[in-house]
Amino acid sequence: MTAVDVRRLAAGTLMPGFVGTSAPAWLLDAFDDGLAAVCLFGTNLVSWEQLGELCAQLRERAPQALLSVDEEGGDVTRLHYLAGSNQPGNAVLGRIDDAHATSSAAAAIGSELAAFGINLNLAPDADVNSADENPVIGVRSFGADPQHVARHTVAWVEGLQQAGVAACAKHFPGHGDTTSDSHLALPRVSASAQTLAGRELLPFRAAAAAGVASIMTSHIVVDALDPDNPATFSKIVLQDVLRGQLGFDGAVVTDALDMVGASGEIGIPAAAVRALAAGADLLCIGSETTAEEYQAVLDGVVAAVASGALPLARLWDAANRVARLAADFPARGGAYAGALSGAAIPDPAAIRSTFQFSRDAQGWLEDVSPAAVVQLETETNYAVGTVPWGPAATGRTVPVEGVVPGQKVAIAGRGLDAGHPAWVLADDLRSAGHNTIVVECGWPRGGADIVTYGASLAVSVALVDLLM
Repeated sequence: MTAVDVRRLAAGTLMPGFVGTSAPAWLLDAFDDGLAAVCLFGTNLVSWEQLGELCAQLRERAPQALLSVDEEGGDVTRLHYLAGSNQPGNAVLGRIDDAHATSSAAAAIGSELAAFGINLNLAPDADVNSADENPVIGVRSFGADPQHVARHTVAWVEGLQQAGVAACAKHFPGHGDTTSDSHLALPRVSASAQTLAGRELLPFRAAAAAGVASIMTSHIVVDALDPDNPATFSKIVLQDVLRGQLGFDGAVVTDALDMVGASGEIGIPAAAVRALAAGADLLCIGSETTAEEYQAVLDGVVAAVASGALPLARLWDAANRVARLAADFPARGGAYAGALSGAAIPDPAAIRSTFQFSRDAQGWLEDVSPAAVVQLETETNYAVGTVPWGPAATGRTVPVEGVVPGQKVAIAGRGLDAGHPAWVLADDLRSAGHNTIVVECGWPRGGADIVTYGASLAVSVALVDLLM
């Protein structure tokens, strides 16, 4: 095999992002040299028309390539990055607990993506959210019960893939029992092997059995499986457990290698080599990949093959699994405007039925006083980004200075831990004579009067209609 052949194989395992709203020349040239995939992020979007032009530009140059996004629905959205998702998200779907509703939500997402020519969706999140204070999973999970999560994961995968878009269950072997974010650190899971088998691994086993096209690794250390290596770099996790025990034969995709949990100490090129050697097939490089960074990763993989650090057979296997994934889910464009306007959205009444209410909330809703909704900005995680969220996304909030005498007030926030300013503001408003409740637009952490289990536009419209 020539050096050019090896370089093309290496390019066939990489999935960079890029900066800007049109494809840079280096990326288009990379397709000519074997690049098989590109990942789009919210920062690549300024309008659906522009996104349509961008996808058409990519497809013209690389008709067989994988175009991917993180479109989970709910809080994590790329297609609806400018306004918020028209789907409620996993936690709400899990609480509705209707597999058909979950499958329909995924199919609606799939139809939207397919209309743009996007054929790989880095979803669903199959994590069991077993730590309430988890800073990065939370409402992205279908719930805290493994069987429940497994059932809805399968429904989501089936709905998406029936729409012609490959699914990618994440974050293997399970990011739900962590209290740090792998974007910023290297989390560690200390659960026993027995607990892992019955909790974390269960949804992924179900997804593999249901024919999920791909599974994404996580940059976490799982002591009971491999205490020395993050899952993304662990042959034990990716080959012995995922391939061997779970019988998964699809493509293994890495979470973004620019995350601290992957490359914080060794750099992205070294992380890419380690991931391929461990058994990963498609490497997500990051959202702001430059031409220089892409070439450095490509050079690193080629050099690793030349030195023997990365067996050529492993690189060949990875590139072929990626090619098979693309062949199994060929792109098909369409009238994206029609797909967006015709998306099936769960009934707001069904969404509201999943909310949790305190006794004070019931009294507040029965109070006939005029209502004001105040939203407190809350720092979010990298996966969510800067998507409009909560009641503010509907345009029906007021600043606290705009609250007038006689109004009852709902304070909306998310991640409402004990130190959140929502609690002090609520006390101040009550002292000023306002009937006041606090709304948690995320996973419950205790104390809120209403919990919505999500902050997407779909959930927020249902919430505001209730409050107002």
